[in-house]
Amino acid sequence: MNTMAYIVLVINAIFINNFLMTQFLGICPFLGVSRKVETALGMGFAVIFVMGLAGSITFLVNGLLVMFEIEYLRTIVFILVIAFLVQLVEMILKKFMPSLYNALGVYLPLITTNCAVLGVAIMNVTKLLDANLLSAFINSVASGAGFTLVIVLMAAIRERLELSRIPKALVGFPITLVIAGIMSLAFAAFAGMKL
Repeated sequence: MNTMAYIVLVINAIFINNFLMTQFLGICPFLGVSRKVETALGMGFAVIFVMGLAGSITFLVNGLLVMFEIEYLRTIVFILVIAFLVQLVEMILKKFMPSLYNALGVYLPLITTNCAVLGVAIMNVTKLLDANLLSAFINSVASGAGFTLVIVLMAAIRERLELSRIPKALVGFPITLVIAGIMSLAFAAFAGMKL
């Protein structure tokens, strides 16, 4: 793949096929951690790290699964790799950033079952054209960056809404869903891009 193909891959992963806004994968942390920008940013960086490593490692592991003709174990093996990486992130955050670790709470271990992380790992081995280790890594990191962009935007909007007057019926979760829907429509506009 040439440099332009990698740039197209990044734009595609962040904007056109954003896991949260166009494929609706990873909604649980999106709705749960998007109350404060700092927490959302921390979760976003954790997801980028896990997605980048998981996408690369699972790409290599898939080669072994194919070689031994046991591709049917792909999902379970990928989940085990992701779980290991999440545990690694959890230990690092607990040791070096305890306030972020406490702020993320239950949502940090939920990265293990975050379907966006598993989705990018599976997409790297099934749908990525001209797949190689570098393209799998770039797609994974860019997908994580798209996740981070959306969750930070949502957190910024939710922080701003705390200072706004909202109709009583929409306070809390309902307005969050309305905003998520509007953001999804905005990202749907990128689907018309011809790259």
